[in-house]
Amino acid sequence: MDPRLSACPIAFGAFKIGRNQGIKYPSGYELPSDAEAEALLNGALDLGVRVIDTAPAYGVSEERIGLYLAHRRAEFWLSTKAGERFEGGRSHYDFSRDAIARSIDESLARLRTDRLDSVLLHLNAESESRDLGPARDALLAAQAEGKVGLVGASPVTEAGLRQCLPWAQILMAEVNPLAAPLDAILAGQQSGRAPVLVKKAFASGRLAPEEALRFALGKEYVAAVVVGTLSLEHLAENVRLARALRGDGPA
Repeated sequence: MDPRLSACPIAFGAFKIGRNQGIKYPSGYELPSDAEAEALLNGALDLGVRVIDTAPAYGVSEERIGLYLAHRRAEFWLSTKAGERFEGGRSHYDFSRDAIARSIDESLARLRTDRLDSVLLHLNAESESRDLGPARDALLAAQAEGKVGLVGASPVTEAGLRQCLPWAQILMAEVNPLAAPLDAILAGQQSGRAPVLVKKAFASGRLAPEEALRFALGKEYVAAVVVGTLSLEHLAENVRLARALRGDGPA
């Protein structure tokens, strides 16, 4: 495993720096200013966070990461997604080979880099019932061209996770005490194989941070827990707590 994936138990989820429409959070928020986004992104790296998670569907997230972190590109693992766009207030999904290839090239340009450390299929329940072979093949082709490091998926259902397991080199999955079926699949078939970036560790605020982090970081297959926040103080507290739970000592 690349040392950046496991260097810090917390990864930074960059959704909130780019989009505040069509959200699933319990309350709304204002997008940060350019200066605030720059301070937050660089502050995350200064805290020791070494994984940044973004997506084309996250509004201007990719552009801001490219603008404010290109000069520190070697310091962090950059993970984005493909297959979902958010336009006109709603998500649009396209997992054709051409769409995935185009998405990767557009992400490279927005992120101001010549290589993405990982690209995940940005799945939803409907897309997971379809044949993802063309999308997988597009990821593997981009990998062969040197544009992508690891290829994988971010599934939402048990069926989707099972479909991606045979080929995914990295996964993003919901891991918390309320998502037991997904945990059982990952623990039974993924331990020691593909690293997992954890989404929704706090179950949309239903779990206390210590409880959620203790559960997720106790899983052998977990590389890091993705935390999305607009507060550097909040991020620092999660980094401190996660390091203590993992036995890394204080942040």
